[in-house]
Amino acid sequence: MKSMLKLAIAAALAAAAFTSAPAQADAAFLARPDVQRYIDEQVASGQFNRPELEAVFANVELKPNIIRILDKPSTSRPWYQFRASTVSDKLIADGVSFWQANADALARAERQYGVAPEVIVAILGVETHYGRNTGSFRLVDSLSTIGFDYPRRAQYFRGELTQFLLLAKEEGKDPLTLRGSYAGAMGLPQFMPSSYRKWAVDFDGSGHRDIWNNPHDAIGSVGHYFQLHGWKHGDDVVAPASVAPEVRVDKLLADKFNLHYTVGELRKMGVAPQSPLADDVPAVLFALESSPGVTEYWLGLNNFYAITRYNRSTLYAKAVQEIAEQLRSRYYATLAQRQEPASAAW
Repeated sequence: MKSMLKLAIAAALAAAAFTSAPAQADAAFLARPDVQRYIDEQVASGQFNRPELEAVFANVELKPNIIRILDKPSTSRPWYQFRASTVSDKLIADGVSFWQANADALARAERQYGVAPEVIVAILGVETHYGRNTGSFRLVDSLSTIGFDYPRRAQYFRGELTQFLLLAKEEGKDPLTLRGSYAGAMGLPQFMPSSYRKWAVDFDGSGHRDIWNNPHDAIGSVGHYFQLHGWKHGDDVVAPASVAPEVRVDKLLADKFNLHYTVGELRKMGVAPQSPLADDVPAVLFALESSPGVTEYWLGLNNFYAITRYNRSTLYAKAVQEIAEQLRSRYYATLAQRQEPASAAW
């Protein structure tokens, strides 16, 4: 029964690929030797048949503008600029509304995965503003463009292309219709295809994992991701710190996200947490430019490290922590207001 279902899905996938051709598909792409080698490899793996892959690649539309985006030199903004463009009152207000609309799913995710609702909502807010900005690129186009026309990242993105085609088969979806970011990230939580296949969950029991249109699946998937990346329920994310003048701060900051030291070891080096922390707690020192020329020091803790597994940026992790705190405060304040009895009119 299962094998017949897989064959039926594969046939539907190939048929959909032929009927969903974009107006400007690159007809020469399929004939390229590197594309043919890729198809040969995938057919040899037993995961695909040739007709279904040729049906897809005959309809790929390469996107050179993606390469131009990737070739732009990356510049790291200071925290005060990043925060201003990421942490906004609208994001918080819309997050509270999202939490209210999905309170049951968020509570269930906390029970099942140990991740607080405000953290999941903060991630979905930062990534796509709760599904408003999930990306407009056809994923097969973006992944193929980078995988075949950007040598520096080709190996990784060809791997992600394979994962994408597999997930389309597994979920019974037409790969020519699924959309996401220019770099291949998908849905409300912006999972890459390999992350989808490893950590996305069918949280509402519908029989399919849908992180594009189903907020409950997105919520469960983020919770599942963090559970498997070491999130500890109830633990702090960061703590403010002071650094003695003699500390070789550059060496400590070079550690980036890695929890190589304990709080006790950092104390001996001249780094003092400004909130109560046990000496055996693993921590990493990081710096934020809070205003031009002004540096703050913080300790990132276990849950900080977990957030940086989602996006390897200290700015991202600190923004998620701040947004989560504001979401929690405003959500429960709103809840309390709703539960207050109306004053009697006399």
